[in-house]
Amino acid sequence: METVAPPRNPTSARPAVTAAMMAETGLDEGVLHQLVHRFYGKVRDDRLLGPIFAARITDWPPHLERMVTFWSSVALMTGQYHGRPVPAHTPLPIEAAHFDRWLALFRATAEETCTPAGAAHVIERAERIAQSLHIAVASAQSCPAAPPKLF
Repeated sequence: METVAPPRNPTSARPAVTAAMMAETGLDEGVLHQLVHRFYGKVRDDRLLGPIFAARITDWPPHLERMVTFWSSVALMTGQYHGRPVPAHTPLPIEAAHFDRWLALFRATAEETCTPAGAAHVIERAERIAQSLHIAVASAQSCPAAPPKLF
């Protein structure tokens, strides 16, 4: 007996999801661009975080655009980002205080840049990302040969 595969829907639901997120939060690519550029301006000037970034990023424009793409994917579900943030962060000399400072700067910048709904949306995601990265970094620091733990 021959089996027939169900018809494939060539239309992606992603644009509708992105449009709904934009309507719900007031976020769009322009707002995320402002958020990322303002935030990393603060990071670069920060006593705790600035030196860590300065030691690793010499060409800021590509990094900032990569971060805009990252936040577009995270906040608006655009699917534009295709990087691997965990391996990029696990070798860094960072600990809980760095994540706390990163979050404090991010929260303040989101509240200055976004609508209240948009700020709440990106802050919630930033908190989850920071928690996951902190766990992965701590795991890598305690046992460098093992794969990072994410929970």
